[in-house]
Amino acid sequence: MLNSEVMNCYRYKVHHDYGFAPNPFWGFMTLATCKGQIRRSNSLHVGDWIVGFGSVAMGNLGRMIFAMKVEEIITFDEYWKDVRFECKKPVLNGMLVQLYGDNVYHTDPISGRVIQEKCAHTNEDGSANEKHLNRDSAGKNVLISRTFYYFGDHSVELPREYAYICIPERNVRGDIQYTDLAGEDDKITAFANWLSETYEVGIHGEPCNWKEHGLPNLDESIDYNEE
Repeated sequence: MLNSEVMNCYRYKVHHDYGFAPNPFWGFMTLATCKGQIRRSNSLHVGDWIVGFGSVAMGNLGRMIFAMKVEEIITFDEYWKDVRFECKKPVLNGMLVQLYGDNVYHTDPISGRVIQEKCAHTNEDGSANEKHLNRDSAGKNVLISRTFYYFGDHSVELPREYAYICIPERNVRGDIQYTDLAGEDDKITAFANWLSETYEVGIHGEPCNWKEHGLPNLDESIDYNEE
């Protein structure tokens, strides 16, 4: 991070958690769909933090679902072509972690149009869902992190001394992004230090909405924190 840049902490409410946005599997947390305002922000840079909190819809309002340190910012095409992220391309007849792969957008080299591969955001018949395609691709970037803490259905309540990270109660509507901690590096660093001292980097729970499937979810014999 350049000295001239301030550290930001973006916070938002997670209304649905399927392991798609963000995707915490295979050693990387990636944010490649949804939250376009964050992914295309000119203020976003490597070293910033993104924190997702629960919502009324999921019955966990105010509890932390995940936290990730932004360590790479790449394009959709770079994400699609990077061999590290082949495992993030969806397999619709595979395990849930494969079904919700988020490596789904790339550019047609001839037409220049953005292609939406069959995924959790396509229509039921496999055709492109234009609403999701336009919203997702407007984000422009894919955010990547190895330093992440994903709690999912084991969401946690922040200790009182770090309550400043939570989204203010007066601002809980819609998908507005909160960057009011911009430049408050000491506060963000203190929160990051608490995370590293309290939890191991990686996955600590399953996606909140997976219970809807009523199927076996994470296989205990597989290490989903490994590439």
